[in-house]
Amino acid sequence: MADRLLPVAEAAERLGTGERFVRRLISERRIRYVKIGKYVRIADSVLDAYIEERTVEPVRTRRSQYGAAA
Repeated sequence: MADRLLPVAEAAERLGTGERFVRRLISERRIRYVKIGKYVRIADSVLDAYIEERTVEPVRTRRSQYGAAA
């Protein structure tokens, strides 16, 4: 099945941001997009990749084996 192409408004909703942020990503060429005439569309897989690339894993700290100081 082919990727669904989302308009900027839907892409912004999916990212939880405003349209202005998505348009800035497009103008700075920080995200892939498709231009169909005057319309800009963003593929679902592009948004998935964008989210995956920017996901920060938690840092696991090592707990002391002696417990809390008295």
